[in-house]
Amino acid sequence: MSLLLSGPLLSPASFIPGPWTFWFFVSRLGEAQILLPAMAGALLWLVLQPRCRPLAAVWLAAVTAAAVLTTASKVAFIGYELGYAPLDYSGISGHAMFAAAILPVLLRVQFANAAPRRAAFASAAGYALALLVAVSRLKLGAHSVADVVLGGSLGVLASTWALRFWPAGPQRPPIWLPAALALWLVMLPAAAPPSNTHGLVTALALEISGRPFPYTRYEMLRRYQQRASRVASIQPQLAAAVLPLQPPGQRQR
Repeated sequence: MSLLLSGPLLSPASFIPGPWTFWFFVSRLGEAQILLPAMAGALLWLVLQPRCRPLAAVWLAAVTAAAVLTTASKVAFIGYELGYAPLDYSGISGHAMFAAAILPVLLRVQFANAAPRRAAFASAAGYALALLVAVSRLKLGAHSVADVVLGGSLGVLASTWALRFWPAGPQRPPIWLPAALALWLVMLPAAAPPSNTHGLVTALALEISGRPFPYTRYEMLRRYQQRASRVASIQPQLAAAVLPLQPPGQRQR
């Protein structure tokens, strides 16, 4: 089997410790159906605070732009075969993107009334949790390293940009808001039905492209491995054909 399919760089799941059920639960923290309602609740409170409205506007715009770019990458792959087999790239990871774009700001809202150091620690914890979500996508075999790195980087860019607009000084959210957000993030991964986001994106890609069937990672890697096998089988024949054409001195070397 080729390095592409078995190498530790692009297939690191076997090196990631922890039971499958744990990583499945962590992965659910990156689902749009869980994070977007929580984000909507936080945005509602931010909009009601005059000093926080720039933050709310930038956060919403950044996450929207990241979501559009992520969806476009998936449509391009599923509908138009725009991937990159040597890196096993099949589109930006939505879980990694949403987790990195939303969780750091959500946890910052959780500690909106805290001292600056504790608030900064909350945002850092959000980034750490987003990293776990990205790792979970590798453990579950849902994405490659390239997919999650692109998704995580895009999400970090969105949340970092938004947090730059956090107003100075502590804010005072109602006590129920942090409690509700925490309860939502704890309960929904265990109780929510399976997400159908990928199915919706696949349907969109087929509708736009007119393809009868979706293009898949399996098909991309299968074609890549077939091409690599053909090249490997041709190389000895090319060497045998070229060798008689070389000057005698070069053949002796």
